[in-house]
Amino acid sequence: MAAGLLSGGPVSLVYGFILAFTGTIATALSLSEAASMIPSAGGQYHYVAELSPSSIARPLSWAAGWVTMFGWQSVAASAPFLAGTMIQGLIVLNDPSYIYQRWHGTLLYWAVLVLSLAVNVLGIRILPHVENASMVLHVVLFLVLLIVIVAVSPTKNSASFVFTDFENQTGWTSSGIVWCLGMLSSSYVLVGYDAAAHLSEEMSDPAVGVPRAMIGSLVLNGVLGFAFLLAVLFCMGDISSAYATQTGFPIIQIFYTVTGSLGAASAMTTAVILMASLATIPLVASASRTLWALARDSAFPFPAWLSHVDEKRGIPTRAIWVTTVFLMLLGLLNIAATTAFNAILSLAVVGLYLSYLLPVAVILWRRIKRPDSLRWGPFKLGQWGIALNVTSIIYTVFCCVFLLFPPYRPVTAMNFNYASVVLGGVLLLSAVYWFIRGRKVYTGPACEILGRAVSNISYA
Repeated sequence: MAAGLLSGGPVSLVYGFILAFTGTIATALSLSEAASMIPSAGGQYHYVAELSPSSIARPLSWAAGWVTMFGWQSVAASAPFLAGTMIQGLIVLNDPSYIYQRWHGTLLYWAVLVLSLAVNVLGIRILPHVENASMVLHVVLFLVLLIVIVAVSPTKNSASFVFTDFENQTGWTSSGIVWCLGMLSSSYVLVGYDAAAHLSEEMSDPAVGVPRAMIGSLVLNGVLGFAFLLAVLFCMGDISSAYATQTGFPIIQIFYTVTGSLGAASAMTTAVILMASLATIPLVASASRTLWALARDSAFPFPAWLSHVDEKRGIPTRAIWVTTVFLMLLGLLNIAATTAFNAILSLAVVGLYLSYLLPVAVILWRRIKRPDSLRWGPFKLGQWGIALNVTSIIYTVFCCVFLLFPPYRPVTAMNFNYASVVLGGVLLLSAVYWFIRGRKVYTGPACEILGRAVSNISYA
């Protein structure tokens, strides 16, 4: 909640969430249509390869692949980063003598990643059970926290505060820019629904299952998230204590303000830490499959080595290891800058939003220019397709622009939004590798559905 509270306050969080949910649903429906037509672990870049004009299909899908891979690496970093640094916040809450060091948070972040690595490699057979348990806990702990917040809060804020209060703790003078910066909170919590698409080749009926998973997860989290947000805003008490907290996380201070108990606040915070830690496991699984799919198609360095599948476990073990090491390196941002968490969230949102933007744009192009060439899967949008595609494009472009802005003014080396630097570096590396090697060896994505080979680009 930090970005939204500091950049717009309740006005940004409430109306930003509504905007984010509307734009995200439009995007998820558009991507579900593509996933139903073209089930592949490559996801977005396979959709681009199949649906874009043949003259630009290879370079455009190459770019989409790198952006998708990078977006998933970033979103996989966000959950363990949240867990690790929230543990630090919990220590601050309970021990005021503790001296907050950013490298402590990085070590805790690495510990969560190591746990995820162990489950993804050594405990692959229990991964489905971990995911099912995560969903149950997600709903149960939501109900527990919601009931506690509403039941024990000593005071309730007015509806005027929840729906009209505007806050600006950023240094930006434009209220419009401040509100847009606050969109980070709402955009992030609804991102990553394409995870199911990157497991398509391990599903029995992905043309039906992937759209169901993407849309279902958004509806579930949209309803639960908005209810939780309203409950927190009505019951949080004084907003100044939330954004001035020494823990680094307003929600920790809000839990303490609501309950008045260190024990209760610690237990509630632990629930969030637990969910973030569990979420890391499937996030790394999806991120590694995206990297593996890119390597399999010779669109990433050391393709033969990186696309290897462990015969014993049936998983891309090397891709999982490389993903984990990259995420560990990304955690070093926390030592370099005080706004590292904002940067990682921005990377996650912008990276994945760019990966969503490209396939939606080519779907819209084909829907308008060559509608007869589309071979629909079980899920299709029909007459609503153009309107939903356009809504998705406008929303994703809007977010990609503003979420790369520095979160505070005046801008310094410590509070700069390094998301733009990291994203620019990845795009530059992608372009350089394309001209050096990619244009010679990359022929387009391939996929296997439960071991059955599917050929490369088939759309003309």
